[in-house]
Amino acid sequence: MLFVGGTVEVFAGEFKNHFYSNNPIAAEVDGEPIYLDDLKHVRIQEVLKQLHEMQTRSLKEKILEKLAQKHPELKAEQAPKVTAAKIKKFYEGNSGIKELGSLSKVSAEIRGYLEISFRQAHIERQYQNAVRQGWVKVYLTPPNDFHLVAGVGTAMLWSEEEVPSTRRVFILEYSDFQCPFCKRVQSTLQKLRKLYSNEVQFGYRHFPLPFHKEAKVLAQAVECARDQNKFWELQDLFYKNISSAANEKEIMGLVKLAGIEDTRAFKTCWRKGKYEQRVQNDIREGVELGIQGTPTFILGAYDPESRTVSGKMFSGAVSEEKFVQVIEQFLTSTRSEAKLNR
Repeated sequence: MLFVGGTVEVFAGEFKNHFYSNNPIAAEVDGEPIYLDDLKHVRIQEVLKQLHEMQTRSLKEKILEKLAQKHPELKAEQAPKVTAAKIKKFYEGNSGIKELGSLSKVSAEIRGYLEISFRQAHIERQYQNAVRQGWVKVYLTPPNDFHLVAGVGTAMLWSEEEVPSTRRVFILEYSDFQCPFCKRVQSTLQKLRKLYSNEVQFGYRHFPLPFHKEAKVLAQAVECARDQNKFWELQDLFYKNISSAANEKEIMGLVKLAGIEDTRAFKTCWRKGKYEQRVQNDIREGVELGIQGTPTFILGAYDPESRTVSGKMFSGAVSEEKFVQVIEQFLTSTRSEAKLNR
């Protein structure tokens, strides 16, 4: 048995009847198999995808190297040269690059970037041409798809759940009130809630990072606001207004601004740590999912019966375009399933 990059080739009887699998048996326990996919979690999947990308790049170069021996025209064709004009065009067309300094200051970095980009594009063109010509067959396969399954738990939902639920796609957010990237992505989420008001459910769970001193306190505060149906109001105010060193006076000012009328009940809830364990449970379940930073989103198909989201994990201030792209993929899938079940 030979194991190479997630693929196993099994040889039987003098190299006859060999077959390939990218989900081989890793072990047997009392005769029951444990497959490679059974070991996966989101971080392992990320590493496997990175490995596959590296293997694919290396394979394409090796293929072209071998083909050049029989097809000299491939070797003769060179990648485009990086000229001063192309460097200037790239600089002037990217506002983010201009923020790093003058053209003369960043010219060397741009040249290095363009050389790599041009070379990769050149290799890809040659490789695709070789495939079209029938000169090569590729057997390298990507790792099996992996859908993370996350429980909604005690997440605060944006919309009341219908029975049966009409929202079959879910964005589950794990966030920290003192995280700048969490703050930045809130405006994107507000746009998405309007855009997909009838098709996508949104949920919020807490993942206060240990180096943000007040983050746990703020998470507990919005849970107390939840008792008075003011969770989202206070959550929004915290992201927009809270300082990096929030104190009780500042927090209580925002509590009143959020429309929480029974401030005495709020203070009792907050000071006694009524929801300390709920926040800790969010952190624990987030760690079990493989979450390491904030904000982190699990976006996928929603099963209202098991209250789970089966999908993909994204971290950081994800762009609206990226969200829309993945949401539409899952909406298409769930619509197809609904038609089949009619």
